Formats: sequence, C-alpha cells, structure tokens
Amino acid sequence: MHLGCGRASRREIVVALLVIAGLWHFSDVIWFEPTEFERLERWMNHDALRSDVYTTYTQSSFDWSSVRHSNRPKVLTALPKPLSDDAMPTVQHCFENETPDEARVRIARLTEVRRLFQANWASYRRFAWGKDALMPVSGGAIDQFSGWAATLVDSLDTLWIMGLREEFDEAVAEVARIDFGRSTSPRVNMFETTIRYLGGLMAAYDLSGRGVLLRKAVELGDLIYAGFNTENGMPVDFIDFEAAKRGDVLQVEERVVSASPGTLSLELAHLSQLTGDAKYYDAASRVMDVFYRAQNSTELPGAWPIWVSMKHQDLTTGGAFTLGGSQDSLYEYLPKMHQLLRGGDGKYETMAKTFLETADKYFLFRPMLPGGEDILLPGNVNVLDGGAELDPETEHLACFVGGMFGLAGKLFDSPADVERGAKLTSGCVFAYRAFPTGLMPERLDTAPCASRSRCPWNEVLWMQERDARAEWQRHLPLGFTTAKDPRYILRPEAIESVFYMWRLTGRAGLQDDAWDMFRAVANGTRTEHANAAVLDVTRKADPLPMEDYMESFWLAETLKYFYLVFSPPDVISLDDFVLNTEAHPFKIPR
Repeated sequence: MHLGCGRASRREIVVALLVIAGLWHFSDVIWFEPTEFERLERWMNHDALRSDVYTTYTQSSFDWSSVRHSNRPKVLTALPKPLSDDAMPTVQHCFENETPDEARVRIARLTEVRRLFQANWASYRRFAWGKDALMPVSGGAIDQFSGWAATLVDSLDTLWIMGLREEFDEAVAEVARIDFGRSTSPRVNMFETTIRYLGGLMAAYDLSGRGVLLRKAVELGDLIYAGFNTENGMPVDFIDFEAAKRGDVLQVEERVVSASPGTLSLELAHLSQLTGDAKYYDAASRVMDVFYRAQNSTELPGAWPIWVSMKHQDLTTGGAFTLGGSQDSLYEYLPKMHQLLRGGDGKYETMAKTFLETADKYFLFRPMLPGGEDILLPGNVNVLDGGAELDPETEHLACFVGGMFGLAGKLFDSPADVERGAKLTSGCVFAYRAFPTGLMPERLDTAPCASRSRCPWNEVLWMQERDARAEWQRHLPLGFTTAKDPRYILRPEAIESVFYMWRLTGRAGLQDDAWDMFRAVANGTRTEHANAAVLDVTRKADPLPMEDYMESFWLAETLKYFYLVFSPPDVISLDDFVLNTEAHPFKIPR
C-alpha cells in the first residue's frame, strides 16, 4: 500500500494503523487501549457515532435562532452545485512505503510532540479548566475572549487526532455545558469567535460524529449570524451582545481590517453544508461578492487594502497592503473555499488566481544573504502616487503564504506556484535557523535582491540598508537589517507551511526541518507548567525571557501541525479535509 495515494479504503487505513501499532509496540510506545481499533472502525462508520452516548447536551440560556433580522433577504443564496469528483484534482503527494528505520525515527518524533501536548493539556486542565487561556508561568487562567473555554474548544480536534479519547470525552462533556447566552465581554469578536470556536466545534464534529458538537455549533452559528443583522447585511466586527439579543439593528463599524469580514466564508459555508440551512452560506457569500467586485479596482489590483469599510462597502480606498496580520487569512481562504465547495462557485478560483499573480509580482522577494540562499520571503507593499513600493518586512504571520501557494498550485495545476510555495517555506525555515535560539522573531527585515535569479552578497549594500533603519542592532545575524518585534508567541504559520509542502510534495528534508523547529520551540518556550510566549528570541539566554501567556492556537495549530508532519499521510489527508485558519479540519462533502 502506498500511504497518501488517492483516498484509502477503510480496510487499508485499519491495516496501516495495525502496522503502526506494531512499530509502536516494538519501540515500547503503546498509545491505544486494546479496544482502540474497534473505535477506529466505528469512526469509519460515521452513523455509528451519531447517538450521543458520551454526554448530555445543555441548551444555552438564550436561543439565538429567535433573533429577528430586520433586513434578511427574501431569497437566500444556496450552496452551489459542486463539480464532479473527477473534475477536482488530488493535491496530496503519493507517498511510497517508508523503511522500518524511517518509521522508527518518525514515530519517535511523533511521540515527543504528543507528550508535549499532553503536558500542556494537563496544566490547562489543572489550572485553567473552562477558561479561555492558561497562564503558563504563574499557573493562572484568563478569559480574553468571551469566557467560553477557548483553549478547550480550540483543542478538541487535536485531542481526537492524537488519539486522546478519554481527554476528548471529558472535554466534550464540558463543551456541552457552555452557555452561549452569556459572555464575559459585552462585545463579542466575530473573527475570533468564528475561527476558534465555530471552527473547533465543527471540525471535532466532522472527526467524531458527536451530535452534541453540531448542536453547539448551530447555537454559536446563530449568534454569529446575528452579527449580520445590520442595515446593509454586512457583518459587524464586534457584536454588541445585549443589543444583538434584543434584535436591534447593529451598527457596522466605519473601518475594519480586511481579514475580519473576509475570514468568515469557510466556516459559515461549512455550517450550511452540515445543517442544510443556507442562511449561513448566504450571509458569507454576500460579503465575498463585495470583495469580488472590488478586487481589480483597488490601488493594487488583485489585492485589497489593509483597511476597508463594510459600512460603505468601500474595499478599494487605501494604499497599504500586506500578507501578514490584518489580511493573511482573507487570502488564505480563496483557494480553500474553492476546494471546500469543490469548484462550485467560480469566483473563488478567479479571486485566488488573480491574487496569486499580484502577490508574486509585488509582495514576494529574494533576500540578499551571505550564503546566497535561493529563498523567498513575503513583504508588504505601499502604493504612493500610483507606484507600488516593496517594504521588505516579513511577519511570522505571513509565513502561511508558502503553504497557500503550494495548495493553490496543486488545485489550479500551476507547478510554478508550488515552487514558489517551496521557496517561501524555505525562507521561513531559514529565519528560524538564522537566530541563536532557533526561533523566528515576530517581525524582521532583510535587504531585498534586485533579481530573484541572481543575488550575490554585497556587504556594502547591506550596511547601507541596515544603517537606514533605526531598529538595527549589532547582535542581529548578518543579512538582517531589523528584528522590529523580537518575540515568538507560539505561532504556527511556519510549521503550517512545512506541513503543507510535505504533504503536497513529499520532498526530503522537510520532516528534518520540522524536527529542528520543534526542538527549538519546545526547549525555548518551556516553563514549569507548559509553554509560553518568549519576549526576545534574537539573543541566546537560559531561560529565555517569558510572557505569562499561552494562546489557544499553540494547542490548536502549532502542536497539531508538528504532529501531522510526522503522522501517516492519510491522517487528515489534504484531499479529504480543508483546514481553516485555526487548523480545524473540515470534511469535504462528496
């Protein structure tokens, strides 16, 4: 059997798991209980898990479906008819059988990732159970969103994927009691609620079939849908919780970052797929129609500005553009929506291809480096007096771009985009290795080459570039002109792209890159209780200076991507699942 070639049958998957279990036993690493393979068989039979024998559903104190929308359209946009399975390409690499030695190395690495997750989860359970986030230095807890146990909900599918069934069952029982009728904050963040909570609930449902998770997802989806109860049907950035309950027409903000309204489509489309209720897809589709109409009329055609006005439906005014924070997931969702809808709505393919061409032309650059590495980094663009100027600042957040280019290249049969994805991924891996801690800073600058094809090192030019920047410091590695934000806050984007490029190409060295990154991250961020954000990764210290905070995406994304790099390739196959921007896998309906 060739793991990862096409879509494996139930028999093939179970046989593969039995083989892997034998290797685990050989390595004195036994993860599954004796009945685990029976559970895996039940999982393959999706209907077998529809009955909620594990937990009791508690309805929230407010019924969000009862909110009357003043301007709900009379005719809803239905989910589009998908293309046939044959019309959609397979994207995942066809992996050959691994040798016993390769399997032992991979499984040992997989085990270490899993153990680190378990240690973090145990601390969350001990110190922050039911809270949004763990404080990993002090052993405290914090509610930074709405008090709906963000870390717990965000981690559900990771627990399932790692085979931690007892922990998953306990977490589902807690989720079943979450009251979406109450919030610790008077204003609910639409973006974070959608990607972390709604995404987490639906993905865990797709994997486990636990009906209680879908019921909670519908409750939350109706809350999010209340955020579209506005004069023009565009979403608010923050939901006024009590006003939304009353059914008041909510006021759309004057300006928001474009990623906020542009990153609702995948989750709401999937909720319509799961429920058959078109209202969620309709709301998101109308927003994306506005983006579609504006795409070629901006100051940088093909891209949208950082700031947009959904109140005035103005998505063209503004000359600042980025692939990093404030815009990243907007672009990420274009090819992913095409894949989730199986090509049923042509605007996503059009928008994705248009953006990729613009990004390649204006945002991507080769940094000038002493070793002459042939890599790419993502930058920012400012349009001044009609001219587009590159700002060679790279954010860790923008490191998702490698995976996005790779996935889009596979979906749209563009080998050149796959190669760009590989070079962008190598660029972020290089940034990790370049610093003495083995960790990439949150924001950095390099000197861009005039050409991607030939870029000799020129120390005089580099000195001119560094001296022009007040943020340059003597301890920075040669080739870097700044590290404007020296933190590492447990971000997943670099390992995300490594995961995608491994699954898309199977190229040698990517798993070793991932392992080097994992060791640096695990060691550099470790505290007594869990793992914490680091304040400065540009200087070697033991221990590194810590911030007493652990984002939920550490468990939901970062450790999940590390785990999936070392998993068999048919675990969350990229031909069967679309991962949202919080790494929650949505099953592609067929």
